[in-house]
Amino acid sequence: MSHGRAHKLRQVPAWRRLLVLTVLGAGALGITARAFHLQVIEREFLASKGAERQVRTVVQQGHRAAIRDRRGEPLALSAPVESVWCVPSALLGAPEHLDAVAQMLGQQAPVLTRFLQERAERQFVYIERGLPPDQARRVLALKAPGVFSTREYRRYYPAGEVAGQVVGFTDVDGKGREGMELAHDDSLRGQDGSRRVIRDARGRIVEDTDGAVPAQPGDDLYLSMDLRLQYLAYRELKQAVSKHKAKGGLVVVADAHTGELLAVASQPGYNPNNPEDRKPGRMRNRAIVDSFEPGSTVKPLLVAQALEIGAFDASSQIDTGDGWMQVARLTVRDIHALGSADLGLILSKSSNVGAAKIGLQIGAENVWQGYQKFGLGDRVASGFPGETSPVLHPPDQWGQIATATASYGYGLSVNALHLVRAYAALANDGLMPQLKLVDDGRQAPPQRAISAATARMVRHMLEQVSVQGGTGTRASIPGYRVAGKTGTVRKVADTGGYDAKRHQSVFVGMVPARNPRLIGLVMIDEPGGDDYYGGVVSAPVFATVLQGALRLLQIAPDACGEDCEPLSMPPQVAMPATLPTRPRS
Repeated sequence: MSHGRAHKLRQVPAWRRLLVLTVLGAGALGITARAFHLQVIEREFLASKGAERQVRTVVQQGHRAAIRDRRGEPLALSAPVESVWCVPSALLGAPEHLDAVAQMLGQQAPVLTRFLQERAERQFVYIERGLPPDQARRVLALKAPGVFSTREYRRYYPAGEVAGQVVGFTDVDGKGREGMELAHDDSLRGQDGSRRVIRDARGRIVEDTDGAVPAQPGDDLYLSMDLRLQYLAYRELKQAVSKHKAKGGLVVVADAHTGELLAVASQPGYNPNNPEDRKPGRMRNRAIVDSFEPGSTVKPLLVAQALEIGAFDASSQIDTGDGWMQVARLTVRDIHALGSADLGLILSKSSNVGAAKIGLQIGAENVWQGYQKFGLGDRVASGFPGETSPVLHPPDQWGQIATATASYGYGLSVNALHLVRAYAALANDGLMPQLKLVDDGRQAPPQRAISAATARMVRHMLEQVSVQGGTGTRASIPGYRVAGKTGTVRKVADTGGYDAKRHQSVFVGMVPARNPRLIGLVMIDEPGGDDYYGGVVSAPVFATVLQGALRLLQIAPDACGEDCEPLSMPPQVAMPATLPTRPRS
């Protein structure tokens, strides 16, 4: 190439050089401006967005505490399980793994695919909750993209249906939904903890950061229930309901001195371990959330009030005539004519006419006040969710008919615990304890319902119910004196009035009668066939359950069988004040 030609190539127009420099300068200025914007102006925003994509707060579930009976036997426990979750987009991107995961979880691949597609924008989706740890490990061994597991706890109920209606259950997230699980959810659940972690692009934890808050376990809940007695009560109740083809029933056993509920069984029941068994009609604890008219079981309370105000004494005679009486348009009838009868005979034969005459003589105000003294107008406040309130209308709304019917237990409604509490006052020399379901070591002071002398007198009268000639002879227990009362209540008809074919059969009593330690109540709802009287249907269940309870609790007999002296006003026998309970620190 010639020298002249090379000189020509080296000559570049000045404007071209200027343009190149200008473009390069503008580019450099733009990069500098962008870097300044990102590093200075949007620094905090971008840092937070980066943290959102990498730093996660992982919640650590607090261990839900156990529910136990008074002896420490478990009624509800939490066992560790694994819940499998995924990042939907990651798993959808590996269809060959998706099929394997679905198969391992027992799901259909198309269903799981559709489920994930509907949630594809999320970063966290549960695909199976509460798996046994070994099954979760098999799922993770597939190494499917975006599939992980987290530790949770599943609730188990060792007593199953026997205690299900008292204990209740939790939902899949561990929150109490029924029974004592619901009532004490806050203390059982404890407090969740947390840890901040850094995840990689596949969602795996690669590093822990500072600021972890440890989870705090809940506090164990001890119930007053004795699981041995609960099993016994539930078994006998279930057999009786089946035998009599009844709609349902309930049994309650309580400590006469402390008011602690030792057994609360109800039928039909359900198994809280089986979600498909959790149906409203089965979950209902009838002893606490259902109400009924008490019928003849209130007659001892009426007699106690009549004695207390001095209108009658133990020897007073009441003419029951031919077993019927007319009160306005109401005809009151007895099963058998008694003629002239004292208060004890009126109770042992369960005379409606005798009770009506007592009520009419002392008047509506005194009848109402008597029931109020025994707590029939107040809630029991057991602490159980859904406890029903009683219905006891004020006496100024009563006429002669209402006064007469209230005297033998119609026109008012209570739940089973109301009657147990009232009879505990008779058993406890007139002091009515507060019923409780929780064994917390605290004891509310009892309320004086009637005098000790009146309570002993009525208690002695009630012994005649379970001996020869009384309506409750099938409630007798060998070696023990039983004081109690039968009740056979007609249910309200759907069209109004009372249904002559539907009954509730009741027996409530106390043992040993000389110094009662236990109160028991049995109610069978709508027994079928001709046997529907409380003394026939419910009294035998009472005898079996209370006999077993006396043996289990080692309560000494107070009668010596056929060689015992005739019934007389018993002296007070010194016995321990309370039943055995769990050791306390």
